[in-house]
Amino acid sequence: MSDTAPVDPPATVKCLVWDLDNTLWRGTLLEDEDVVLPDAVREVIVGLDARGILQSVCSRNSHDHAWARLRALGVADYFVVPEIGWGRKSDAVRRITEQLDFAPATIAFIDDQPAERAEVAHHLPEVRCYPAEDAVKLLGLPEFSPRSVTVDSRQRRTMYQAGFRRTDEQARHTGSHEDFLRSLEMVMSIGRATDDELTRVEELTLRTSQMNATGVHYPDEALRALLAHPGHEVLVTTLEDRFGPHGAVGVVLLEKHARAWHLRLLATSCRVVAFGVGTILLNWLADQAARAGVHLLADFRATGRNRMMEIAYRFAGLDDRPCDCRGSVSGGPGGPGGSGEDVQLLHLVAGRRDAPTTVRLIAPDLTDPAPAGAGLPDRARRPGPVG
Repeated sequence: MSDTAPVDPPATVKCLVWDLDNTLWRGTLLEDEDVVLPDAVREVIVGLDARGILQSVCSRNSHDHAWARLRALGVADYFVVPEIGWGRKSDAVRRITEQLDFAPATIAFIDDQPAERAEVAHHLPEVRCYPAEDAVKLLGLPEFSPRSVTVDSRQRRTMYQAGFRRTDEQARHTGSHEDFLRSLEMVMSIGRATDDELTRVEELTLRTSQMNATGVHYPDEALRALLAHPGHEVLVTTLEDRFGPHGAVGVVLLEKHARAWHLRLLATSCRVVAFGVGTILLNWLADQAARAGVHLLADFRATGRNRMMEIAYRFAGLDDRPCDCRGSVSGGPGGPGGSGEDVQLLHLVAGRRDAPTTVRLIAPDLTDPAPAGAGLPDRARRPGPVG
């Protein structure tokens, strides 16, 4: 049982911080070089990682000594931003929280010592604390059981580790920001969403606020209705570079008409704003519309948080000027979007755009109909590189 009162319903834990001695492993490292990792605890570590829950370490030990033992036990790679030293554990947990940029309420701490748990709970009352004997029960607790496990969830640790290496590299880089972006050797893939990706697409429409053009949440059933409709494109964007994956970072919902394409939603993850993902997507859509000989219309609804997206739309050339093509669009099937009174319908006479210079773009040709089976979990159907 937790030392703190349970939340009803419990918020999902995003990171579990492990004590080491007599918690993660049996024994005290300073007294026994051959401390043992129980199989049941190893299963918990692997299970939480598979659910997308990050894990870290907070332990009073020599860092090099403890980390060497974690490596010998084959689990060191499961832990991000470890805090192994001799200070207060509440300070260490706070540093982990800040490095991950997580709210304290999404952090859990497990330790065999009641005094250590009490010290953390006193200074960080939102952090949930658990005794060591609860370790083998964690996979069965609701707060460690996310509602869904997306494609990105399964590689969340890898993405965070890549992000830390990327940030370190940027801090050492002495050239321009554009030169740094080129040095990342980024590959941006745009593809028709597969069944496996829909949960992540739904999540992007729900959680992305600063870079969401309408602030509208598209639930799973609405996305599936769009995916099944021949006049619609549900596109997901992924990004990777030489450090590792960023995962799914953007979603495009597009309705294709004879005279104009209607961009019902563009949303991108806030964590890739600096990489220019939104601008690249808009330029690619404008180029595709120009190839098809149609105008581009885009819904925009100010939410108080998405000013950056409005700037991106305006910078791409979308404006309020009148055009007969505006009359061709509607709300369309299956979705909560559409042009309501509070939605601006922006307009662009599309022209050809240059390929991006900081990223290799792999994308479909939207001027052709969606191939048979689009939306099924078969990556092999995706077209080759563009630009």
